[in-house]
Amino acid sequence: MTRLALASGFVAAAVIAAACSQQTEQRAEEAARATGAAVESAAGDAVRNAERVGEAATDAVRDASHDTQVGGAAAAAIETLDVKAALMADKRVDASGINVDTDHKTKTVTLKGHVPSTDQRMTAEEIAREKAKGYSIHNELVVQPPAK
Repeated sequence: MTRLALASGFVAAAVIAAACSQQTEQRAEEAARATGAAVESAAGDAVRNAERVGEAATDAVRDASHDTQVGGAAAAAIETLDVKAALMADKRVDASGINVDTDHKTKTVTLKGHVPSTDQRMTAEEIAREKAKGYSIHNELVVQPPAK
């Protein structure tokens, strides 16, 4: 009888331990989900804040460019970066051989270098026109098909 009571006690303890273990596991899973959601939210906030800072800096440089020559050079650099980034992001164009030069005084963007096809040459010019509004585009790209 003592053995039976002792065995029953062990079984009861095991059942209680298993129930506690399941509750602990569920709480841990819930905590992990909540932590993941919080990290994801914080990352999204950080990206949005970085974008706002970048936009504010770009706006400030563009505003300053109207007043100073240094600002004009900075505005030209921004236009160059905007056009080059757009060319690199567009899968229709192999931008690896394209150089972008911007002259803020003459409001001119010049595309130099080479592309593998006439279609890509025209597409690169189209992208530059879309990104550098108010600038004239000089397309000096040379069509150079890839070597076989």
